[in-house]
Amino acid sequence: MRCWGAEAVTSLVRAALSHTYHPPLHTDLVSSYHNMLSLVSAALSHSYHPPLHTDLVRSYHNMLSLVRAALSHTYHPPLHTDLKLQSMILGPLQELSMISQPDIRQRQLECVLQVLHSNGDKLVHGWPLILGVIGAVTVDQGEKLIQTGFQSLQLVVTDFLPIIPCKYLQDCVEVIAKFGLQDHELNISLTSIGLLWNVSDFFYQNRDKIRQELDKEMTKEERQKLDMPAFDALWMCLFIRLGHLCVDQRPAVRKSAGQTLFSTISAHGGLLHQDSWKKVLWQVLFPLLENVQKLSSTASNVKDEKALGNILVHHSRDTAQKQWAETRVLSLAGVARTFNLKRKILQPIGDFPRAWSLLLEYIESSALCLNAEVSLAALKSFQEILQISNDSKEKTEDGLPSMTPPNEEVMLRYDSSKGQGQGKNVIESNKSDMDTEFESSLWSAAWKVWLNIGTNATKPPDNSQKSDNVYVPSQPFLTALIQTFPPLFEHIKTRFVAADLQKLSTVLKRALCVPVHGDASPFIIPSAVQSGSDTMQSMYPHIFEQLLIYIEYGVRVPKYGHLDAKAFGSVKGPQVDWVTMNFVPFSEKSIELVVDLYRSTAKHQSVIQNHVLQNIIQRVHEEVTSNTDTAQEDAGQPVLQHLRHRYY
Repeated sequence: MRCWGAEAVTSLVRAALSHTYHPPLHTDLVSSYHNMLSLVSAALSHSYHPPLHTDLVRSYHNMLSLVRAALSHTYHPPLHTDLKLQSMILGPLQELSMISQPDIRQRQLECVLQVLHSNGDKLVHGWPLILGVIGAVTVDQGEKLIQTGFQSLQLVVTDFLPIIPCKYLQDCVEVIAKFGLQDHELNISLTSIGLLWNVSDFFYQNRDKIRQELDKEMTKEERQKLDMPAFDALWMCLFIRLGHLCVDQRPAVRKSAGQTLFSTISAHGGLLHQDSWKKVLWQVLFPLLENVQKLSSTASNVKDEKALGNILVHHSRDTAQKQWAETRVLSLAGVARTFNLKRKILQPIGDFPRAWSLLLEYIESSALCLNAEVSLAALKSFQEILQISNDSKEKTEDGLPSMTPPNEEVMLRYDSSKGQGQGKNVIESNKSDMDTEFESSLWSAAWKVWLNIGTNATKPPDNSQKSDNVYVPSQPFLTALIQTFPPLFEHIKTRFVAADLQKLSTVLKRALCVPVHGDASPFIIPSAVQSGSDTMQSMYPHIFEQLLIYIEYGVRVPKYGHLDAKAFGSVKGPQVDWVTMNFVPFSEKSIELVVDLYRSTAKHQSVIQNHVLQNIIQRVHEEVTSNTDTAQEDAGQPVLQHLRHRYY
């Protein structure tokens, strides 16, 4: 009887809505329709004992038919202009989201899909309700509901995004992000990230229209509360949601979200105001680095066969820790690239030095990480931020000009043209001095970080550590570490003093002492690379001392802590744990550098006062006249012959 009554009322209301009235349909009838929908919705959401009969579900189906009929009816004025009427029609549909029964939710979402197909172009003010129904799908309601809801969401983005009022675009971004975070369907999560990229492209292509419409509809109180332009707030919502997806538990989602986030910032970040970039740094980028580093450090390093299932995974990605290492590499590289590309916009921000120092801290901690992939990638990120030219007058890669005002806009208060010229020169001189001091502080911090990385990474292990548990930096890491110094030196050379040279020499000596693993010994290929640069006169004695030490390495193999490393060439294949590098070509090149350097610097006062020539003769004589049998194996014989040839 209850089911028959609901169906009868439904048929009556549908017939009433389909009738053409003169005068037009009175709003009281619409109110009656709304009340009837609310009653049916309340009846469906009630808990019955015994449970709700399946026939009553048909009444819900009829109620959804009423929704479709009401939306298809011709109203005067039109439905899309009446916010209250749309809310009355769609409100009961949204209230059904509180019902936990899967079959009812399934029909609700099917109704939404039908509404989009038939009346999507009329949902001007009804989009928050429709998006609310789609976004109310939860992970505990089954995969079928998620698939149906996502089907509607895809239709919204592909067909209706241009006609959605701009003030509802943020709701669309948040609903897409919800489907990205659900963990039932991996493909839906990845497709959701693709939809976010499409939305960002839509924002960029329609930036003028969206910006004007948002500014027009925003009140003064809302603008003060937001503390940033409405268009920038829309981008911030997109960046933050992508940032959340970057720390998802699934590696594929993290990788896709990270690539999308940094590609979006790189491609469209130039649209943001300068003040908004401060929020990007402190609300998106640095929280991302912090969360990734925290989750990476706590990830399991045990292979989870159950989680992997039947999927064949490469050994470099077969544990959660290795998978998070990839995310850490991607995140740090993306932030470093952002600092490089957007530095002209970021530098005028008041707390840029703090942001720069924090980025260097993340680079340092990652470079000293025991994971070889992360540590090497950290040095590459270090190199990324060192490739910045102080004098480059660049535009952002999307063609937008730099946010820094030109010097011509500085107001001068001089009457005569001569005075104006002098005043301009003074202002530009002061500004140049301030910029130079500012730059020097930034690069000095980078030099300290490089020195910390080099000192700690090349520090020999303690004698108490077992050889099996000793961390020894790889040769690619040491190569990247040394290659990082030349571009860094270009920024610090005006303040580089003898004390800094001594610290550099310590790092270089330790790096040369690091052995390679026995398995890699067949791949050691001797090569010589010639490089050199002019330095201050006071540094010449230290450079000679360093080169003489390198010559000695070719005769006497250096030690790296307590590790028992065999000389290169004394063993074949992986017969031992550690093998020293082949220092012979390096030492021979050092001999030539000593000769050439002394020829060009013999008249310098520092070379004469520090008795460099006497030191060279004494050290060479000791090596040549020493008993060659004491040289470790026969590795030093070519060096001794080279010494005799060049000096005797």
